[in-house]
Amino acid sequence: MTGTPGAGRDPAEQATHPVLAGYDGSASSRHALAYAAGMARRLDGHLIVMHVIQNQIPALGGYSLTPIAAGAGLAQENKPGWLCLELMEAADVAGLRVELLERDGDPARELASTAIERNADAIVIGAPEQLMHRFTGSVPTWLARHAHCPVVIVP
Repeated sequence: MTGTPGAGRDPAEQATHPVLAGYDGSASSRHALAYAAGMARRLDGHLIVMHVIQNQIPALGGYSLTPIAAGAGLAQENKPGWLCLELMEAADVAGLRVELLERDGDPARELASTAIERNADAIVIGAPEQLMHRFTGSVPTWLARHAHCPVVIVP
C-alpha cells in the first residue's frame, strides 16, 4: 500500500467512512479541525466539517456551535464562505475530500445523527472553553456518552 490516503480502495468505499469535525469558531474547535484533517488523511482522506446553528437555548448547559469572530463580519448570504475560509486557515486539507455542512438544531444530536448517516469513523470536537461546561455538561460530554462512533475531544 502506498502513502496515499485510501490507496487501493474503491472510490465508492472511500467516501463511506469520513472523519466528522464539529466547528464553532473557537480556539479549541480550530485545533480539533486541524486534528481531524490529519486523522482523515491517515484514514480514508474524507473530512466532513459541520457547523450547527442553534436558535434555541440548548439542553446541554448553554454550549453552542455558533459562528464567532471570523463569521461575524461576513454577509449572511456568504455563510458557507466563512466556513471555507476558517477551514483553510486552521487545517492542511491538501489531498482531502472535504464537505462543509451547516445544520440547525442541537449541536450534539446533529453531530451524532450525521455521524450515523455518513457512517463516520470518528467525531472530532473541541473541548468546551468555559469552565462551567466542564462540570454542568457539554456537547463533547454528551457525544462521548451517546455517539455510535469514537469521539475525540481536542483541548
